[in-house]
Amino acid sequence: MIKLVRQYSVFLPNTPGAINRFLERFFREGINIIGIASELTDDAGIVRITVDTDKSVSQVLTRDGFTTIETQMILLELRDKPGMLMRLSALLSANGINITTIYGTTYTGSVGHLLINVTDNPRAVELLKGELNADDAPPAGTA
Repeated sequence: MIKLVRQYSVFLPNTPGAINRFLERFFREGINIIGIASELTDDAGIVRITVDTDKSVSQVLTRDGFTTIETQMILLELRDKPGMLMRLSALLSANGINITTIYGTTYTGSVGHLLINVTDNPRAVELLKGELNADDAPPAGTA
């Protein structure tokens, strides 16, 4: 499964309750969060939230006083086995596509979910659809 989704990068203070107050907006709008990552410093941080909706959330966040950047992410469902992430990065690299943001998880032992932002989303989606369906092919760029 490969799908384009929206990510919102938002600056938040590094204080108790800041993320909770931020998350309330998504609950209030009935928007499902499918990914979250944060990078914090002593007094502030950036929270990246990826949502499963076609509706733009930028207006809601701006209205509520948040500074946000909206980007398109690629949501991938990958088999959970050694080398899958390397295979993905090798394919993109071999085609001149840079990964700019990446996060995800797997725990069940069968399928993992990965969110990536790259320098050429349309081309990356095209490449990934073909390559990741070939279960036992060696990683791109290797012999």
